[in-house]
Amino acid sequence: MPYLFVHFREKTTPDGEQVHFAVSRDGLRWEALNGGLPVLWAYYGDHGVRDMTIVRDEARGRFHIFATDLSLAYGMRGRYDHSWENISRHGSSCLAHWTSEDLIHWSEEELIEPAGGPFGCLWAPDVIREAETGDYLLHFSAAHAENGYGPKAIYCCRTRDFKTYSGSRLLYRKPDSGCIDSAMYREDGRYYLFVKSEANPENLIELVSDRATGPFERVEGFDASMAAVRAGVYEAPTAVRLEDGQWRLFIDYYGVQGAGQGYVPFVAPSLSSGAFTRCDEAFSFPYGFKHGTILPVTPEEYDRLCARDWADVPDGRWL
Repeated sequence: MPYLFVHFREKTTPDGEQVHFAVSRDGLRWEALNGGLPVLWAYYGDHGVRDMTIVRDEARGRFHIFATDLSLAYGMRGRYDHSWENISRHGSSCLAHWTSEDLIHWSEEELIEPAGGPFGCLWAPDVIREAETGDYLLHFSAAHAENGYGPKAIYCCRTRDFKTYSGSRLLYRKPDSGCIDSAMYREDGRYYLFVKSEANPENLIELVSDRATGPFERVEGFDASMAAVRAGVYEAPTAVRLEDGQWRLFIDYYGVQGAGQGYVPFVAPSLSSGAFTRCDEAFSFPYGFKHGTILPVTPEEYDRLCARDWADVPDGRWL
């Protein structure tokens, strides 16, 4: 089964914080599309996007990309005065959104502002279809006025058509620290939620619930797996189940500056076990790629993506 990875690149120039595509036939060896250049540009909000997710709406035959509306290349030096705290409190309370019927032709970016604030910056959206209702659960990290824009938590809202959205509600708050970068998957009727814990531990944690909306409890086996991983340098979990039934978890290493950043792979027989081990030897990518999501695609979709002449994608820096 082939796969599409939607991601951004950690660069100091604006072209890094745009939508990039990569494809793979096995989920391990990846090839960048469009020569590693953006396939979509953000023209509104902060004029840059990070932390992409992609979802297939099978009922309507459409694809949706959501992303954090944030550009450090443009804003960190000016609007945000070199301060992550300013971003957290005063960054965009919108999410960037694109839609497509074929993965090739995409709508223009729109900005969506989920109700339920006042929020600070909305980070790292992810989407999962709730099997019991057919709704899509759009979840994201944010600081909120309810705790004085203190430690971040995970919030969510519902949509059925990606046009109207319910009011946002709290999905998960870690009692002893903030948490960000949620990613949720379903296995054997249960929902597994990965988040980055900002302390106690300063690392990834895995949670499980019988419902997509919680309540969640820790998967102890995953805590044991992450005990061998250096704290404070990993974030942005994303996972996919490959054809052999095993799960590949990719977590984003940010322990160095520049091109040394990017995802590293782990493998586990199941999400319920939490027993992930690192598997670098089977993984390759042409450059460091940042916070994104993997979508299984059909062979026809894969061929169409590879055959696409991306040369007609405009250079968004000049528009």
